[in-house]
Amino acid sequence: MDLTTTYLGLRLSGPFMPGASPMADQIDWVRRLEDAGASAIVLRSIFEEQITREREGMVYHMELSEHSHAEALSYFPRADEFAFGPEQYLEQVRRVKAAVAVPVIGSLNGTTSEGWLDYARKIQQAGADALELNVYFLATDPEISGDAIERRVVNVLRAVKQAVSIPVAVKLSPFFSSLAHFAREMDELGADGLVLFNRFYQPDIDVEALEAAPVLQLSDSSELPLRLRWLAILSGRLRASLAVSGGVHTPIDAVKAVMAGAHAIQVVSALLRHGADHIRTLRAGMVEWMEEHEYESLAQMQGSMNLLRSPDPGAFERANYMRVLQSLRV
Repeated sequence: MDLTTTYLGLRLSGPFMPGASPMADQIDWVRRLEDAGASAIVLRSIFEEQITREREGMVYHMELSEHSHAEALSYFPRADEFAFGPEQYLEQVRRVKAAVAVPVIGSLNGTTSEGWLDYARKIQQAGADALELNVYFLATDPEISGDAIERRVVNVLRAVKQAVSIPVAVKLSPFFSSLAHFAREMDELGADGLVLFNRFYQPDIDVEALEAAPVLQLSDSSELPLRLRWLAILSGRLRASLAVSGGVHTPIDAVKAVMAGAHAIQVVSALLRHGADHIRTLRAGMVEWMEEHEYESLAQMQGSMNLLRSPDPGAFERANYMRVLQSLRV
């Protein structure tokens, strides 16, 4: 069975890869992932605040609005809480690159287009084959418009594309008011790929301590439909390749993602639960399903259920919406 795919212009042996996470922190894990069939390795993100902090010799750094106050600085992790500092991160890129034959994808997480983005060039020089931009920003200030948020992402992408020659993917959230239009703008600016989607970690409330409690909840297959919808909407309409991130736990989840339009499948939660060998399980299950249904290649299946197959995608979506609501009974 031919599972080869092209993602970010890179020819890969298959669609499965670990997403940005601690799994690439240990070389032993990295080798196990490659042995299990991972076609690329995505490193965990390094944060804008880490790079700026080191460069400016500050204890903490953030952009403060006029309504912010110094107490907010204490929310940031201490330097020793990060897995890698900026120089250590570059060394980890080199170590992972030397340990595996598959492409290595670095990851930058930030929200502004300041000078810290020249660090992207250092990641390329360390040997990364591609770079993923995770522009994680939650707008809590009602004075910040949706357009201003989009301009942040545009400016970050533009600055990075000017700094590096390796492919660049942008990891998006699903919360843009016109995601299809914004995705096309990313495409026109030269994004080589889009990753759908970033998972916003929702805080809980500690009612005894009267403070917000950080919570990390792993995904499950119930998160996949949101990704399927937008993969299907964007598939075939962009030059950029598409990756799914979040909600792929079973071989059938993977089949659905590829049918909707995914060129690559990033897996984190399932691997944290089941170990690196779960990639082998996903690959084997996908191959078995494809053989049973007489597919000869991943390319034959890729995008086969996208909305371009519908003469009026908007009408299709609305009709499906009405049908689901009308199916409810008490």
